[in-house]
Amino acid sequence: MSSTRIQTHQAEIETELAGKRLDQALAQLWPDYSRRQLQDWIRAGQVTVNGETRRPRDKIQTHDQIILHAQITAHSKCQPEAIPLDIRFADEHILVLNKPAGLVVHPAAGCPDGTLQNGLLHYDPALSILPRAGIVHRLDKDTTGLMVVARTQRAYQTLVTALATHAVQRNYLALVTGVVTAGGRIEQPIGRHPTRRTCMAVHPLGKPAVTHYRVDTRFAHHTLLRVQLETGRTHQIRVHMAAIRHPLCGDPVYGGRLQLPAGASPALQQQLRQFKRQALHAQRLSLAHPATGQQLSWTAPIPDDLSDLLTTLAADTNTPD
Repeated sequence: MSSTRIQTHQAEIETELAGKRLDQALAQLWPDYSRRQLQDWIRAGQVTVNGETRRPRDKIQTHDQIILHAQITAHSKCQPEAIPLDIRFADEHILVLNKPAGLVVHPAAGCPDGTLQNGLLHYDPALSILPRAGIVHRLDKDTTGLMVVARTQRAYQTLVTALATHAVQRNYLALVTGVVTAGGRIEQPIGRHPTRRTCMAVHPLGKPAVTHYRVDTRFAHHTLLRVQLETGRTHQIRVHMAAIRHPLCGDPVYGGRLQLPAGASPALQQQLRQFKRQALHAQRLSLAHPATGQQLSWTAPIPDDLSDLLTTLAADTNTPD
């Protein structure tokens, strides 16, 4: 189900817009809306120039009177729910939040509610007019850390473009199995697994994917990496690290069966058995503010379960040279 409201905008064309296509001028007048959406409204007769409908490519002149009847559809399939959100930054344009483990980002098959999207609609009902309540990128259910959410049409379009052009920096902490000797760059395409349809895999026909990593801390049988994404494919870090034989600790999908390190202390054995999610945390997020252009960054603390595991790893044995 969905509800629709009409928002009317009026403007008089000034000299700097004279001679432009109608859709180009509207995109400059009302940047909160995408050019494709504006073109759809023009074709539907929801835009008039001096009281008459026009085509998107028609040129406009100084002093033309423009009226736009923007048809805003709020999709109500996803219902608001009072889900606690750890908001790290909020203004009228964006939200930055720290997602906990176990929280699905948006409804999907098998998970119709109880998601971040449900919680966002409760936090700010106005987000119902945006695709997926302003969510522009995802974290897997059991991955923790920072996400940015748009609160306006203009912010949504700007952030989507910034993500597509790699202008948003996303830095992760990843605890992997095995000792990684040095940092590196993984450039391997990722696509749907040929037989396990809910999984991803390195595949020659997949989409380009690039992951950068460097060593933060070496333990006896594990390594804490700092990872930066150049692209944003589904399960990218998990798939890429598994491809180089250093899967994420605790990863139930790509990590294989749990193998306890030889000589591990009882405390470490217990921690590893109890850690049943991928050890991945989106620790830092940096971007240009979609309205002001100011460069901003945020850092999220390491969640308790991962912090406890790192402490136990450090205490279990000396770090290799």
